[in-house]
Formats: sequence, structure tokens, C-alpha cells
Amino acid sequence: MSGFTLVWLGGAMVVFLTATSILRSYATAPHLPSLIGALFLYCVGNLMMIRVLRDSGMAIAVSVSSVLQLVLGTLIAVWLFGERPTLIQWTGIALGVVAVALIVWPQEGAR
Repeated sequence: MSGFTLVWLGGAMVVFLTATSILRSYATAPHLPSLIGALFLYCVGNLMMIRVLRDSGMAIAVSVSSVLQLVLGTLIAVWLFGERPTLIQWTGIALGVVAVALIVWPQEGAR
């Protein structure tokens, strides 16, 4: 992934995680404008992902995006909402990070 693609992916992650946080708040205190705002942000995030998909391919873009959302979403859930994942859940998150590291690991002679 190029530097620009990583920055663009980071922006998409901010948009997705903001939408997810709004929906988490909506789940405890429903407020229609929150729902509409979160859905709008998901649309924006998906439109941003088109560029990442074009630049890096679907396999890498979806893998990196999914695990970034997994890790950052978990940290937000712990920090903002007081959720406490179990040890087995933390282990699953760590395995996701290892899986993506193996996917994006540079290959000798790769095209």
C-alpha cells in the first residue's frame, strides 16, 4: 500500500469508527438524527474505500480494514463504553492482527 492509500484508509477508519460509536450510543438512547447521521457516515466510509480497493486490491483492502476496525473498535468500546472483552476475545483480536501482518508481509519476487 502506498503512503496516500494508507492515509486514505486511515480517514475511512475514522469515518467508520465514528459511525459505529454513534450507533453504539443510539443502541442505549435511540434518537433518529443519530441513526441517520451514522448511516450517512457509513455511506461516506464505503465511498472512501473505493479508492483503497482500487489502489491495493480487494483482498488486502478488506483484510486490513476489517482488522483495523476490529482493533480500534475494541479500544473505543473499552475506553468510551466501559466494555471488557474476555481473554479469549483479546486472543482472537491478536490473531487477527497476526493474520493481516502475514497477508501484507512483503513477498520476494511478488508482482
